[in-house]
Amino acid sequence: MFTRYAIYYTPAPGTALADFGASWLGWDSASGATRAHPIIDGLDVAQITATPRKYGFHGTIKPPFRLADGMTAQGLADAVADLCADATPVTLDGLHLARLGRFLALVPQGDVTALTALAARAVQELDMFRAAPNEAELAKRRTARLSAAQDAHLLRWGYPYVLDQFRFHLTLTGPLQAELAAQAETALAAPLAALDLAPYQITGLTLLGEDEAGKFHQIHRYDLTG
Repeated sequence: MFTRYAIYYTPAPGTALADFGASWLGWDSASGATRAHPIIDGLDVAQITATPRKYGFHGTIKPPFRLADGMTAQGLADAVADLCADATPVTLDGLHLARLGRFLALVPQGDVTALTALAARAVQELDMFRAAPNEAELAKRRTARLSAAQDAHLLRWGYPYVLDQFRFHLTLTGPLQAELAAQAETALAAPLAALDLAPYQITGLTLLGEDEAGKFHQIHRYDLTG
């Protein structure tokens, strides 16, 4: 029984990027198993990846939510399958390493219009399955000093960073001080350069569930076949 659900982009299991992400974070959401971190002199990979680990390697499409009253996990799965059957793959110019505030992530290069539109469809078309956030959840989100637009999205869609505020990224670390972020960037340069990330195609979306320990597991990865 899962406590929350989410729709993420996750690289297809068995691909080089999926294997890299699972090892780097120490959690493989596809198999539901922990993975050994790479050993890097002078860098505690387990420590710097502690915050994003439980989610697995992913790019958020529809953020985690509790099921609304009257909605079922099977109904949600069917709706995600229908959406993906009607949506087409998205080709990006590539992915590259960047600092987003205090954390590191892979972000898209070039035009992201099609990817933003795909995420918007998921946020809007699947919203009937989402229970409204409670006051504690709203207060937690508002500690991030949201803009007026982001706060409006939080109230309407349960998350601030959707639609016009959406910025696709695959998180690699938690928040880091500048010196540690520079060390992590250096450590990531070689393994990322060895991956084929340009161009990069988004070929599917994944439905995940959060277990009672807070870790996310892949329920099913749906190909975009529209």
